[in-house]
Amino acid sequence: MRVRVLMLSVAMIGSACSAQGTQKLPRNAPEATVKNVPATTGRANLRETPPPFTMTRIGTFAEPFALAMLPGGAALMTEKAGQLKLRWADGNVVTVSGVPRVAKVDQGGLLDVAIAPGFAANRGIYLSYSEPGKNGAALALAHATLKITQVQCVRAPCPAQASLEGFRVLWRSGMNGVGGQFGANIAFAPDGKSLFLSSGERQRFTPAQDPEQRLGKILRLTLDGKAWPGNPQYKAGGVRSETWSTGHRNPYGLAFTADGRLWEEEMGPMGGDELNLILPGKNYGWPVVSNGDNYSGKPIPDHPSRPDLEAPKLWWNPSISPGGMIAYSGAMFPGYRGNLFIGALGGQALIRIVVTGDKAMAVAQWPMVARVRDVAQAADGAIWLIEDEGALLRLTPKR
Repeated sequence: MRVRVLMLSVAMIGSACSAQGTQKLPRNAPEATVKNVPATTGRANLRETPPPFTMTRIGTFAEPFALAMLPGGAALMTEKAGQLKLRWADGNVVTVSGVPRVAKVDQGGLLDVAIAPGFAANRGIYLSYSEPGKNGAALALAHATLKITQVQCVRAPCPAQASLEGFRVLWRSGMNGVGGQFGANIAFAPDGKSLFLSSGERQRFTPAQDPEQRLGKILRLTLDGKAWPGNPQYKAGGVRSETWSTGHRNPYGLAFTADGRLWEEEMGPMGGDELNLILPGKNYGWPVVSNGDNYSGKPIPDHPSRPDLEAPKLWWNPSISPGGMIAYSGAMFPGYRGNLFIGALGGQALIRIVVTGDKAMAVAQWPMVARVRDVAQAADGAIWLIEDEGALLRLTPKR
């Protein structure tokens, strides 16, 4: 039986769906065309347990969105208003210049940051962001080179300064307009020769099932932003040639496990957050099916109602509102190697998932102080988190 948290959901839709201009967002998913068959397996909601780690605050940022670790202990942080921050290993923070102008609307702004394959030699980084346009914002993917400049001070050494050089936009979703939920997560294939980009459906529902729109999809692209030649419909050209999977709502996390499988988590509507194993050419069902409901409370058929569509491996109802995700491989928490860690926004938690092949099981949900926006693994194996309220946290085992 579903659990509906209506008061929370009304608040969420009110904050998420502010319209720009006269454009309107649809209120509900399209009318169901099949009889509902309830989902009876895969629900992952857990009772919270005391965290097995020590949390140390190591920085404060303004509306941070994403975190990426650099060699040597430094890290890059995006702030939604359009700032890219570089935190050196000694804790000094500088603002990186050369960042593009962003549209800070709805849930948009400067979004993901990812370190290019071969970064030690090429100094490349990728950024995703909501790009302003005449008719509203749209998701964009760009590449630049991170340049470090050492500055001399009169009285004491200054932190090295940083800038983006050779900035260029590689890919645009198009379909500019209203709506949040840009997705925008970047992950590189294990061989480092291609990238995966999540693109949310912008709270518009139907684009997720439209093969001619880049919304509600996971795209596989070359490192230059072109369609990957091995994509399921590469020969079809256009949007179809870029598409790896379809039928996604708001995919916020992408991570490869050591066996090469790609896992994705996404925000559902009112309930129905999902953890998916992403397979080429598969349709994951949004907005035709979901294990959640419309924010109005109007039901949507559960995934078993359409067995031809790919069902999530795990789902949450009530929602946890998943943020970032990593596949852990470090030395500091050896018992967690191979596990997925998901940051929860609405749930204000860190969630541990054990994956074995194509199976997944939620095993722990640890309460945090605030909404967890992103998760990263440091070189020493510590887990770093950023919270919506601005805290950068370092997690280490309790002694």
